[in-house]
Amino acid sequence: MTGRTVVIGTGIAGVSAVAAMRAAGYDGSIHLVGEEPELPYRRPPVSKEIVRGEKSPDEIRIKKAEWFVDKDVTLVTGRAALAIDVENRTVGLDDGSSLAYDRLLLATGGRARSPWDAAGVRTLRTLDDVPRLAGELAAGTPVVVVGAGLIGSEIAASARELGCAVTLLETAALPLPRLLPAVLGRMYADVHRAEGTDLHTGVSVAAVEDGADGTTVRAADGRSWTAPVVVVAVGMEPRTELAEGAGIALADPVDGGGVLVDAHGRTSVEGVFAAGDVANQPRPVLGGRHRVEHWQGAQNHGTAVGRVMAGGDVAFEEVPWCWSDQYGLNLQVAGWPDAAHDLVVRGSLDERDFVAYLLDDGVVRGVVSVGRPRDVRAAREWIAAGARLDDMIGEDATT
Repeated sequence: MTGRTVVIGTGIAGVSAVAAMRAAGYDGSIHLVGEEPELPYRRPPVSKEIVRGEKSPDEIRIKKAEWFVDKDVTLVTGRAALAIDVENRTVGLDDGSSLAYDRLLLATGGRARSPWDAAGVRTLRTLDDVPRLAGELAAGTPVVVVGAGLIGSEIAASARELGCAVTLLETAALPLPRLLPAVLGRMYADVHRAEGTDLHTGVSVAAVEDGADGTTVRAADGRSWTAPVVVVAVGMEPRTELAEGAGIALADPVDGGGVLVDAHGRTSVEGVFAAGDVANQPRPVLGGRHRVEHWQGAQNHGTAVGRVMAGGDVAFEEVPWCWSDQYGLNLQVAGWPDAAHDLVVRGSLDERDFVAYLLDDGVVRGVVSVGRPRDVRAAREWIAAGARLDDMIGEDATT
């Protein structure tokens, strides 16, 4: 297949789509355009090894520079796409140039959400965020982290490993509220506190303000915490401005927002696709829709959509999976865990070695594990098949 392809976004979804197109035999031109000046890199290490100074940016590249040359991919970094002209099929860039396309992929990802702009506020999503923050995370330095989801928890753990005095604030009653049922959330609360993190839950932040002693986070109930550095980790918002400006259909923010796509990554506009964090896609097994904000999901969705753009027709029906490294523990979560599900735990929460299945009338809908990755791999297949746990335990020796 020939033609002109433009991919906007040099994260894992965009690079994976390009790789899949070439692997599928697409021999047309490909322009991969990214706002960041960096060679494409892996984001998960940014909140862990990179901010702790254990790895360099060159150690987390998705592909080496030679790969793009070998695959005849024109990599355009440090350039922002400003507008899409769907009628003439062109993309305008911030240097005044434009790129013509037959197929266009939006892999624009998202940006860190930060409702406050006090001088001490930091976010951590890109390599550009690292130098200033890493220089501030010195041993003994007080640090407040707002948000105990995956990124906030990882930042808190990294700061503690660097010797910072960390206060971690969370609106919900327990950390990792979007991923873990209560009993496992309590376990992670215990882990944070055992590692010396001052964890406070049920915190509704009313204001973040600069003062003579640093930046103060004020809660609605009158509590406050002050530090020279306040890292805000309250989620990301999908970057949909290009799609919106081009009249491409978007999902309602109540449903996760993002660009609406079908199971093949196609948007409402002919020839335009979307993949990764920005894509609001059909949810397999359970029905409805979802937007997945995890590295592996973006990688695999980008690969699947790239194959479609190269002429394939296989729907993307993957059960989501993610992981997090905190305080030396590797947490893995797959499926769609829900607080209302029944919980079956095998192993020991106290020893941090377990697999927990979340069941809906006996059917496996989610799995959470520390230290048992093989069990997670098996459970993902069960979730995809709508299997009952009682029917599967006797068949799999790792459970």
